[in-house]
Amino acid sequence: MGRYDRYILSQLLVLFSFFSIVLVSVYWVNRAVGLFDTLISDGQNLRVFLEFSALSLPQIIVLVLPVSAFVAAIYVTNRMISESELVVMQTAGCSSLRLLRPVWAFGVIVAILVAILAHYLVPVARGQFMDRSSEVAQDLTGRFLREGEFLHPTDDITVYIREITELGEFRDVFLQDRSEPGTETTYTARRALLVSTEEGPRLVMFDGVAQTVQLPSQRMSIVEFDDFTFDIAGLIEGGGARVPHIRELSTLVLLTAPAEFADGIGSSLAAFRFEGHDRIARPFFALFVPIIAAATLMLGAFSRFGIWPQIIIAILLVVPLQMAWNAAESIGSRQDGMAHLAYIQPVLSALIAGAVMYLSMRGHRRKRQVSAA
Repeated sequence: MGRYDRYILSQLLVLFSFFSIVLVSVYWVNRAVGLFDTLISDGQNLRVFLEFSALSLPQIIVLVLPVSAFVAAIYVTNRMISESELVVMQTAGCSSLRLLRPVWAFGVIVAILVAILAHYLVPVARGQFMDRSSEVAQDLTGRFLREGEFLHPTDDITVYIREITELGEFRDVFLQDRSEPGTETTYTARRALLVSTEEGPRLVMFDGVAQTVQLPSQRMSIVEFDDFTFDIAGLIEGGGARVPHIRELSTLVLLTAPAEFADGIGSSLAAFRFEGHDRIARPFFALFVPIIAAATLMLGAFSRFGIWPQIIIAILLVVPLQMAWNAAESIGSRQDGMAHLAYIQPVLSALIAGAVMYLSMRGHRRKRQVSAA
C-alpha cells in the first residue's frame, strides 16, 4: 500500500473505532437498563449484571459495526473533500477507483471482524449467556435474601422475612404455599436458615406453626413444630437439559442439521437454514457499506456549502438495504427453501456500490475532458 492508502486507512480505522465505541455504548445502555431491573429485582448482585452485560456485547457489536463503517467512510470522505485533498488527488490523475482502494481495504477489515463475530464470538457468548441465565433462574437464594419485603419466588409462594442477621439467619419468617390445588399452607417461624444441598435449596425453619386450610371445605389444621424443612427446589421448574437457542449453534450445524433436530429445540428447518446463510452473507454487506458511502460522496464537485446532498443520497441508498433484509428474514425464516433470501442484502449492496463507483468514475472522466478542453 502506498502512503496515500496508509493515510486514508489509518483515518478510517481511527474514526471507525471511535464511532463503534460510541454506538456500542448507546446500544448497551439501552439494553442494560432492562437487564439491570430484571437481575436486581431477582436479588442478583452487580457482578452478575456486569457478567450478563459483557456476554451481550458481541451481539451488539456485530449489529453496530456496519453502521460505524458507514459513518466513518462518510466522515473521512467529507473531510477530504472539504479540505480539497480529494481535489488535489484527482488533479494529479488519480481515478475514483484508485481513490477508493483504501476504502476497499477498510471494508475487507470490517468484513473480517463481522465474520469472526457472526461465526464464532456471538454463538459462544450466546451459549454462555443462556447457561448463566439458566443457573440464575434456578438460584432462589438471592430472591430470599431481602428483609422487610413480601417476595414471590414463584407464583404459588409468598415469603416475608423481618430480619436477616449478619450470620445469615432469618428472624420471624412467614411463608405461604399454594402449590397444591385446593390447599393453602401458611408457615410462621421464629428462626430459619437457607441451606444448599445436592438436591437443591432447602429452607429449615425452627419454632414455628404450620396452618393448612382445605379450601373446598374451609377446614383448618394447625401443627406446631420445633424444626421443619421446606423443599424449595421441588417448587421451581427445573431439571432436564437446557434446550439450546438457535443463535448459539455453530454455522455448520445450522446448515446441515436435520429437521428433527430443529423441531426438538422448538425451531424450524427454515429458521436454521436462514440463520446459517445470514451469517455467511452479513460480512459481505459490511464490505460494501463503506464503498457506497465514499463513492456516493465523490459524485459531487467541491462546494463551499458542503456536500449534504450526497450524504443524504448515501443514507437513502443504505436504508432500503436494511428494509430488504427485514423482508427477507420474515420470509426466509418461515418458508422452507427460501434461505437464499439472506443474500439479497449483500447482492443489492454490491450492485449499488458498483453503480455508484461507475457514476463517480464517469463524472471524473468528464471533468478531466472539460479541463483538457
